[in-house]
Amino acid sequence: MLSADKIELGYRGHSLCANLDFHLDRGEICAVIGHNGSGKSTLVRTLLGIQQPISGTINWSEGRPENIAYLGQSSHTDNHFPLRVKDVVAMGAWRSLGFWSGLSQHASDKVDNALHRTGLVAMADRPLFECSSGQLQRCFFARAVVQDAPVIILDEPFTAIDQSTEEQLIDVIKQWRSENRTLVIVLHDLSSVMTISDHCLLLGTGRATFGRTNEIVTTENLLSHNYMTNAQAQWIATLTQSGGQNV
Repeated sequence: MLSADKIELGYRGHSLCANLDFHLDRGEICAVIGHNGSGKSTLVRTLLGIQQPISGTINWSEGRPENIAYLGQSSHTDNHFPLRVKDVVAMGAWRSLGFWSGLSQHASDKVDNALHRTGLVAMADRPLFECSSGQLQRCFFARAVVQDAPVIILDEPFTAIDQSTEEQLIDVIKQWRSENRTLVIVLHDLSSVMTISDHCLLLGTGRATFGRTNEIVTTENLLSHNYMTNAQAQWIATLTQSGGQNV
């Protein structure tokens, strides 16, 4: 479905990450992790076609999808804009709208379904400025549900939300996987990475390591890519020895 061949990420001749290779099939979820400045946001822009890699190629085995759903960080959104929750969700159907036409019955049904799946039915007519961070993020997830894209890219989707909201959104992600969609998710919390991803792309120190999640998320790899400090690694080792789970 999607692969990268010897990609070098960067801008204005400044390289952030070189020799990046990965391959994802339909129905697979890839978590992208790395320290600040490792190239995560640049990778997202490259996959979206906003930015070109310095070298290497992005390959779409079935042709680049015309429709890629993208959910950016909520901090990039002006939630004071005078829109209702259901108006934002309905934006996911923009490709089916004509210049003068409104939502078709089919599109309207998709909006209702998305509101239901994300637990927003009771909030559909409320303005965005009344939404909490978690409610706002559910709103954007619902918009992506309506978009109905084969490829979905999520950038830090669980930032500033509570555990119950995160669990609800993870259920949406798992349903996307069951629908044979391909997902690339930038994440920070390793527990989320281990919970939902099949593959992991670890960026850092100018390089990338890709593979099955349980093979990539190891103390050795995280240290070598500057994702964690030695002190954090020692804490994890102590936790493991006392009966806790490894990273």
